[in-house]
Amino acid sequence: MRIGIIREGKVPPDQRVPLTPEQCTQVLERFPYVELVVQPSQVRRITDQEYADCGVELNEDLSDCDVLFGVKEVPVDQLIPDKTYFFFSHTYKLQPYNAGLLKACLDKRIRLIDYELLKRPDGRRIIGFGRYAGIVGSYNAFRTFGLHHDTYALPRAIDCADRKEMESHLSKVKLEANAKIALTGHGRVGNGAREILEAMRIREVHPVDYLREDFGEPVFTHLDLEDYNRRKSDGGFDFKEFCDDPLDYESTFMAFGRSTDLFIAGHFWAEGSPFLYTRQDIRDEGWRISVVADISCDIDGPVASTLEPSTIADPMYGYDPISEKRVPFKTEGSIAVMAVDNLPCELPRDASADFGTTLFEHIVPLVAEGDAQGILDGASETNLKGELNPAFAYLSDYAGLTGQ
Repeated sequence: MRIGIIREGKVPPDQRVPLTPEQCTQVLERFPYVELVVQPSQVRRITDQEYADCGVELNEDLSDCDVLFGVKEVPVDQLIPDKTYFFFSHTYKLQPYNAGLLKACLDKRIRLIDYELLKRPDGRRIIGFGRYAGIVGSYNAFRTFGLHHDTYALPRAIDCADRKEMESHLSKVKLEANAKIALTGHGRVGNGAREILEAMRIREVHPVDYLREDFGEPVFTHLDLEDYNRRKSDGGFDFKEFCDDPLDYESTFMAFGRSTDLFIAGHFWAEGSPFLYTRQDIRDEGWRISVVADISCDIDGPVASTLEPSTIADPMYGYDPISEKRVPFKTEGSIAVMAVDNLPCELPRDASADFGTTLFEHIVPLVAEGDAQGILDGASETNLKGELNPAFAYLSDYAGLTGQ
């Protein structure tokens, strides 16, 4: 078996890789019957020379590879027919901008395996960049807070060599003695964001105490679903009931909106769940949140101040509660919003190493040794015959197959 690491071709360029040079070496040592080749790239933060120094083959031509690993969507003109590809395709939710990509995979008889669909038998996702989205997003939250209040200045994460350098700048953060920070989410994203709060040694307090007391020092609280949702009928909460049918629940986040200075949103939000806060809530006289770092970045969704994603080049904007529109960052009376939707790209070396560890431990063995549990099959939108797999038949119209 011959495995290839493709060069990222999407614009704007992505500097991440699916496997680092050291991880490529681990693959070759663990699976001696596997050959591995890396396509040269001037874009990656990890250089071609670093791969060469680890004894990894570099080759522009990947046409003799059986399996190809990338990160982001592959441009249609760069797809090699009759191959198995792994990458984030952003197609299974019928994203309109990638319909042509799925059609091209079918036309070129490509087996498309989407990382986002790789799941354990219990339904949990196996791999993703969520942890580093949380880490970078939390750092960006404090960067935004300092710039919004003119109290301190942190460099951009993308301008740091790695996470260690980025975290070294956190000592510059200066918060008021009564500053309060609320964090949502207990998945990869939320727990990644928490790592920065812990690195800063900010004291954690229980949500109930957070609402009732001032502590004379900066504190944070890590909210779970039951902390900001309640059953409409009696104020109770049942996790399974909430997940099965959230329509009987309402948000109680407004209590935190009146008690929080910096809100870091790292939660997963399901369609139909209550919004955390509405545009009307932000106009409440007691509203206190001045900066929102929306790592989850659900547009026009549960975090009402997130009107659109921002970019690494222009990561912050203002939300005007009166006009309910985006305004320039630091506009008087506005809430600062950081809603970058590709945060792991800011620390490409660390994010790649974290992703590659999971890829090496949990996915490459399925490719090299066999997939007894059908994990790869479950994530294969298309097959090598140029067909949609049965679980993805709903994509027929999207891929332009109707009438063919």
